[in-house]
Amino acid sequence: KNLVIDYHLEEGFPEIKVKNISYNSKDDMSSGIFICKGAHFKQEYLKEALDRGAVCYISESKYDVGLKHSFIIVKDIRESMAVLALKFYDKVWEKLELIGITGTKGKSTTTFFVKRILDEFAKAQGGKESAVLSSIENYDGIIREESHLTTPETLELHRHFYNAVNSEIKFLTMEVSSQALKYKRTMGITFDVGAFLNIGIDHISDVEHEDFEDYFESKLKLIGQSKTVCINRDIEEFDKVLELSKGAEKTVTFGFEKDADIMAYNVVYSDTGITFMASSDTFDEEFEIGIPGYFNVENALCAIAVCSSLNIPLEYIKKGLAEAKVSGRMEPFSGKNSLGKEVNVLVDYAHNKLSFEALFESVKKQYGNKKITIIFGCPGKKAQGRRSELGSIAGIYADRVILTEEDPGEEDVYEICSEIAKYVGKKALCNIQTDRKKAIIDAIESAGNGDVILITGKGRETRQKRGMEYVSCQSDVDIVIEFFGRSN
Repeated sequence: KNLVIDYHLEEGFPEIKVKNISYNSKDDMSSGIFICKGAHFKQEYLKEALDRGAVCYISESKYDVGLKHSFIIVKDIRESMAVLALKFYDKVWEKLELIGITGTKGKSTTTFFVKRILDEFAKAQGGKESAVLSSIENYDGIIREESHLTTPETLELHRHFYNAVNSEIKFLTMEVSSQALKYKRTMGITFDVGAFLNIGIDHISDVEHEDFEDYFESKLKLIGQSKTVCINRDIEEFDKVLELSKGAEKTVTFGFEKDADIMAYNVVYSDTGITFMASSDTFDEEFEIGIPGYFNVENALCAIAVCSSLNIPLEYIKKGLAEAKVSGRMEPFSGKNSLGKEVNVLVDYAHNKLSFEALFESVKKQYGNKKITIIFGCPGKKAQGRRSELGSIAGIYADRVILTEEDPGEEDVYEICSEIAKYVGKKALCNIQTDRKKAIIDAIESAGNGDVILITGKGRETRQKRGMEYVSCQSDVDIVIEFFGRSN
């Protein structure tokens, strides 16, 4: 691929069968290739990998490791990783029906809508549960784990494909992040169906995207990697996305616009969920989704478009949507605090401008003029614009804002919260409580009768990123359940 700048191969190297490839020096490196990558890479990691049996290292720089070792120096380590993964796993993804979903908001919900539909179809055919790679959970037939990256790094990604194929799984649905597309984690992969949900300003920082154009262009890469493309007809950028889709084998549009291929109308909201009509050239049917949030109709439409493109019969699409539950997405709880006040709590992963606006809009429709408290924070050293955007939005729509820990990483939690607080304004009461559990309990205890408390950003996640480590913690959902179970 014209990536090699320099190399040295020790005698006998060409006869070695490579058994492992990794950038984690703690992995089994016997007969392995070690990849030196990342802003936090240290030469000591390379030495450890060589001590554990690595027969070669690949890097953008040459290292003095004391002994003669085979090495390959490359121009672009991320592209090299993609090339290696495709070779090592022999393009195993070609044996899957692969669905990729991108967008600023709604990726997780849409991914799990699609997964539930495919699971219903597979169950009826005597097949296996479908695989999923998402910001909430990864499942590949062998590994089921809580996720901490929206899209896994290249080697993990191909390992998940490999596990799914070996588990005789047919379908794999995954969220495809702008970071994954920009940094070539999905390079060389072709999706059977790629879906473009929406685009807003997000992930602008020194370590992510330099500006909106870079973010948007990264998202658009999915279009060129997909056989069938599903596009939200209602987004402002529709024409640009549509133009790029002309190289695809098929394009399907969805939305509320009359000229969408799959169009929604007659949306009816209730306490238990939402019903809506959707029409196309082949059907005009009522659909139901069992989770609240008007914005989830858009996500459901996307799932209908994706699964229709895969020729999934309508009965399984309808059943899957009706029964789908998305962990940590618009999860409602209610109970009484110690003062006997009835409190409504919604736990949601909303973490950017688009998702915050959609969440508040939905809550206003469902709960009317009830007082709203929101608990949230922002991650350290990424998506810096969220601090002003989320602070401003919360200040407009909420009566009370409690700022707390949300994956601060290498930044100080209090300083992050203090920065957000500058943008909340004077309309809402704002305070900082860096202990997330205490923030949630204090909010419930001080709530008035019928008040609504929104807890956003973490959902059912059981880890916080502190420094470079992920530390175990109680999930927002578990804290709420524990509190209401104790107080009632």
